[in-house]
Amino acid sequence: MRALILFLILVVLAILIAIGTGFLNINQIRGARAPEVSATRNGVTAKGGQAPAFDVETGSVKVGTKETKVKVPAVVIEKPAQKQTAATTNNSM
Repeated sequence: MRALILFLILVVLAILIAIGTGFLNINQIRGARAPEVSATRNGVTAKGGQAPAFDVETGSVKVGTKETKVKVPAVVIEKPAQKQTAATTNNSM
């Protein structure tokens, strides 16, 4: 339950940040209208009504690639010299 509430808070914050930075623009283009409800002996009837409409504009993010040169350090592996190996074996006797 706590995780769900935290997730919803983060979603609301992300939407507010997107609107504040101009990445998301929401404009209402049609208002809402409540339905006409009438009650008679036969029951309740409802007519009409209208849901609101919104125009949502979002920013765009462009992702691409480009070629570039990167300097990579050279790795040199040297084997130990023969004299060092011979000296080590003579000292062990």
